[in-house]
Parts: sequence; structure tokens; C-alpha cells
Amino acid sequence: MKWLRRPSWFALLLTAAGALLFIRLGVWQLHRADEKDEILRRYAAAENEAPRDFAAVAAKPPMDAFARVKVQGEYVTGRLYLLDNPKHDQRGGVEVYAPFRPRSGDRLLLVDLGFLPGNGTDEAPQVPPLSTSEQDLQGLYLPAPGVGFQMGGNALARQSHWPKTTVYLDLSQVAADLGQALYPQVLVLDEDPAAIYVRQHTIDFSAMPPARHRAYAFQWFTFAVAAVVILLVLHRRRPMKTTDKP
Repeated sequence: MKWLRRPSWFALLLTAAGALLFIRLGVWQLHRADEKDEILRRYAAAENEAPRDFAAVAAKPPMDAFARVKVQGEYVTGRLYLLDNPKHDQRGGVEVYAPFRPRSGDRLLLVDLGFLPGNGTDEAPQVPPLSTSEQDLQGLYLPAPGVGFQMGGNALARQSHWPKTTVYLDLSQVAADLGQALYPQVLVLDEDPAAIYVRQHTIDFSAMPPARHRAYAFQWFTFAVAAVVILLVLHRRRPMKTTDKP
């Protein structure tokens, strides 16, 4: 190509490495978008399934699906946990969790009762007392909310009054606080118009939805093209200047 100067090996290797890196990052973003689409699809499918017996999936939840279950037992009264200010329509409030003792089982099951909106103050909403009679519950058996870095360590161990408040729900900390083993996931109750709690549960991908992953993928692929274009522009032959003889 007469219009292009031969680039050095260093320039070629640098451009190739950069372009391959950008392409790899773009492909990874596309894979993450597909993974989240699949999670949302499985979640939507689980909401329409007939509930199965909790004992069938209690200790070993399915890895490729969300189980909708039904369980009988009693609440452990007087032991409530408030997940402070979860993302729920951008409103302040708490997600309320209660330990539940299944009729047949060797552990406690943590139940997500639902969301209580805040009252505009720093005080937690008033939580109604739990029923002491036997309950028939059904809902989705899901992983607990994610755990992040906790400033100051375990907040539950420092509290002596119930309900206890935390910004992260760590099942191992809850189990230690209760002094009893817990099942590996939590039961998210089905929506109930008669309940005081808001139970409109969804998988929260608001920070990074699938569409945003695809936007980032397009950005990385654009960077790969830009790297090649920059190489070509920098090694483009400049036209020779001609001078007029007198």
C-alpha cells in the first residue's frame, strides 16, 4: 500500500494487544448481559410455577433455577431483623426478615416478610407482631441479599434489643445471633393484598442492567476499531511537497 508507511513491530504488537484486549472486554460484557437476561427469565418463570414442597430443595437449592416452595411451621416470635433502606422504588424504609421453624426440618428458615416504607425520620417503621399460630407460607426460595464491606464489623452482635437493624444481611451472622443453624437461602413471600408489607420483589439489576452491559460492549468494540484507525493514521504517507523551479 503506497499510501501507508510500514509500521514498526512495536507499533503493530501494541495495536494488536490493545485491540484484542478491547474485544475481549466487549465479549465479556455481552456474556454478562446474556447471563442477567437468563437470570431474569428464570425468575419470571419461577413466579408462575406451582409451589413444591420446601423439604425437597431446603438443603440443596437448584443451581439453574429459582424454586417456588410451600412450607408449614411457626415463626420464632420476638426475633426480627430489619435490612435498612433497601432499594425499593427509591424510598426509605426497611425489609423485614423473621426466623421460621418448619414443621419438618433441622434448621431455621429466614423469611422475607416484605418492605415497610419509612416515615420520613431516622427511626425504623413500626413492625407488627408475628402470629404465634402455625402458618402455611409460600414464595420463592432465593439467595440472601448480597453482603458488602461492613464498617465496624458485625452490627447484630452489638445490639441487645429487637428488632435488630443491619445494612447487610449475612446469614452466617444471623445464625450466630440466633444460636441456631439456618437454611442456605431465604423464603421471599408471595404478594398478599391483605398484608401491611410491600411484596413486589424483583431481581435488582438497576445499577447494571443487561442493556448497560451491551452499551459498554459497544464502547469496547469502538475502542478496538479506534486503535486500528490510530495506527493507520499515524503511519499514513504524507504527500510530497513540490516546489516550482524558476
